[in-house]
Amino acid sequence: MADLRPGLFAADVLAAPGTLAGPAPGLESIRTMAERARRVLFLGMGSSRYAALDAAALLRAHGVDAAAEIASTGTPQPPATDTLVFAVSATGGSDETVAAMRRHLGTSMVAGVTSVPGSAIGSEAEACLQIAGDGPSGVACASYRSTVAVLREACGLLAPATAPPVGWRERAAGALAELLDGRGEWLPRTVEQLGGGPVHVLAPAERLGAAEQSALMLREVPRVPAYACETGDWSHVDVYLTKRPGYRALLLPGSAYEAEVREWQAERGFTIVTADVPGDAHVRPLVETLVAELLAAELWAADPV
Repeated sequence: MADLRPGLFAADVLAAPGTLAGPAPGLESIRTMAERARRVLFLGMGSSRYAALDAAALLRAHGVDAAAEIASTGTPQPPATDTLVFAVSATGGSDETVAAMRRHLGTSMVAGVTSVPGSAIGSEAEACLQIAGDGPSGVACASYRSTVAVLREACGLLAPATAPPVGWRERAAGALAELLDGRGEWLPRTVEQLGGGPVHVLAPAERLGAAEQSALMLREVPRVPAYACETGDWSHVDVYLTKRPGYRALLLPGSAYEAEVREWQAERGFTIVTADVPGDAHVRPLVETLVAELLAAELWAADPV
């Protein structure tokens, strides 16, 4: 378990725009592997896997055989010479991810994704894509955002149609700064509406990783019960919870099935806060988790744990 310092988390969140400035990820080191790959497998735990979930969904939508596997699974995908494996770990030393990566070494093509190139994952993999490390709080917010960016850029090598446009990191940094600068207008109301109990984070299937990460920030910093759910699936699995008073949801918009959630809200009167963040479809994945990060920092400040 990481040695967290939640009292420093707010400063880490305010530094979010700067995390997208670098380091240079080293994408050229995987170009040949990407050209040879017929299958893509992401390995990771926690925030690393959440970032990989959305990258895998993006690739599948463009015809690439891709999956994000929880590294601790007892039924792993077997190695294969046409499989490109991304072993994702911010520290490069996650025991589960290191063990999962080692099963593929010597057979699959393996790239490490880490902030520590000299770590087991960074040094044992055939190539290393470098991400930003986390700040003094130790909470995985900077590394998550940087991983999302690097994996999206790697996806561009595997499916050119997914490649982010030139300048997208700079535009995302600007959107993060805009959201931070304007937080006085929306954050107090968000704290009022979502504080005081469990928070349920809803997102479209293609951005479920962002919902998982948002919920994790609330569990990890203020220790608030928080759960992620896919927006369309919500009407099949979580709607039952709205029978009791006090249901609160943070909605990451974009699903074709939001209207059904809104219909239930109108009938039962529960709370929904929409994370309406600046930026287009390329920028949004780097920005939308900032809402939960800011909420987590405020809730911790009100009730330090």
